[in-house]
Amino acid sequence: MTVQLLRRSFTVDEYDRMVQAGIFGEDDRLELIEGEIVQMAPIGSRHAACVNRLTRLLSDRVGDRALLSVQNPVRLGERSEPQPDLALLRFRPDFYAHAHPGPEDTLLVIEVSESSAEPDREMKIPLYFRTGIVEAWLVDLAAEAIDIYRRPGPQGYHEVQRLHRGQRISLQALPGLELLVDEILGERTEVK
Repeated sequence: MTVQLLRRSFTVDEYDRMVQAGIFGEDDRLELIEGEIVQMAPIGSRHAACVNRLTRLLSDRVGDRALLSVQNPVRLGERSEPQPDLALLRFRPDFYAHAHPGPEDTLLVIEVSESSAEPDREMKIPLYFRTGIVEAWLVDLAAEAIDIYRRPGPQGYHEVQRLHRGQRISLQALPGLELLVDEILGERTEVK
């Protein structure tokens, strides 16, 4: 006998109401991706350190040209509300107090991966290009590389580049802003 599993897909509004009602615990690491509530990977120390480095680097260099959002939701249509590790947003005086930013507000999303690069590459990067996020970075700590995705189109990002130590990254939406891959990855560490 075959058992048919029934799935229930959720909208962003339904998901937000569940969060507000306290259905999920405060420390639950969840995202809504394509209508499904997905548990995010735990944050390891290398992941946290990289997010902290990026937060400092970007806040120092971006200044008032954009808002830096750390592990906060971005609403990508009616069925997805991921929480990228970092996002650079167009400046708004209300700091998005009345609604989460959408694709049109988002200059860059950055996902940091200590162990989940493939799920991010297969699930989140396609979501970002389908919804028109102009630039996405995937910091792959295990590979000591940063994948840069730019110029979204119907079939994916038209420009995909992998950068390694010794190389520089410039942000398309903020000319003149440059980061070194080494600054983002931090000191070389041996995996235990």
